[in-house]
Amino acid sequence: MVIQLETENKIKEVIDAIRPYLINDGGNIEFVKYEDNIVYIKMLGSCAECDLIDFTLKDMIEQSIKEEVDEVKGVVNVI
Repeated sequence: MVIQLETENKIKEVIDAIRPYLINDGGNIEFVKYEDNIVYIKMLGSCAECDLIDFTLKDMIEQSIKEEVDEVKGVVNVI
C-alpha cells in the first residue's frame, strides 16, 4: 500500500507540472485514480472538448508520466 501511495504521489507531481500548460489553454486535468498500472485522469475545460485531446493525452500527458514513473503502462481519460 505504501508503494501504491508513493507511485500516486509521483503521478500527481507530474500532473501538477503539466497543469499550468493546460490551464494556459483554458483546460485542466484531474487525477482520478491509479489502478493496475493505468492512470485514470479527467480532462476538464476546453481540453475536454478539444479536437487535439488524443495528442495531448498520449504525446504530452502519458509520455510525461511514463518518463517519470516506470510502473505506469498507460493513461486513460474518463468521461
